[in-house]
Amino acid sequence: MTVAAYVRVSTADQNLDRQLEATHDYAVDELGCDPSTLEVYRDKSTGTDIERSGYQALLNDAEVGQLEAVVVHEVSRIARSISDLERTVKQLRDAGVAVHIVSERMVLRPDQEDEDPYQRALFQMLGVFAELDAKIKRQNIRQGIAARQESEDYRHGPAPLGFEKDNGELVQAGNYHRVCETLEQVARDEMSQRQASKELNCGRKTIRRALDERSDLYGL
Repeated sequence: MTVAAYVRVSTADQNLDRQLEATHDYAVDELGCDPSTLEVYRDKSTGTDIERSGYQALLNDAEVGQLEAVVVHEVSRIARSISDLERTVKQLRDAGVAVHIVSERMVLRPDQEDEDPYQRALFQMLGVFAELDAKIKRQNIRQGIAARQESEDYRHGPAPLGFEKDNGELVQAGNYHRVCETLEQVARDEMSQRQASKELNCGRKTIRRALDERSDLYGL
């Protein structure tokens, strides 16, 4: 079986390692893929569009019959909106390619669309929740920033981790997305606070404060 893994993060500062490990292990353990033959397509992009070079190369190779299965870590990695999700899955399945979603332990095969409407509906629903979750996180972050700017601590203290002040406004610093990714790993117990402090070059107290008192600034 010719298997591909697709991994994506939303900015150049985020890390692909977790997705690479999860998709690699699934392809080898569940699909019997030889690690040396696993094709990996990757993107580091911004925004919610799907015009990504790795994504386009994946679809092109699928359409010419070079792939039999695509493995992604979760629904939100392959598409960021419901319309994108529908279009992507249709293209892959029309090309005879099965779509494997690691986190949800779900497989959408080309010949099962009519046979398993429940799974199809569940997949669409996961896409809805992924899109809604992204919107809620963005809204919470905006509200968190607004609340910090109105507080006395903000007026007299330094900007929170991953932020800087610009003419009295709190704005995301260049490492903001890297901070979010690191804090998320700590929150999931995938990284210790000590490791996070080394990764972000700050004290463990700063990490604890970001997690305990300022989680709304990072979409946690």
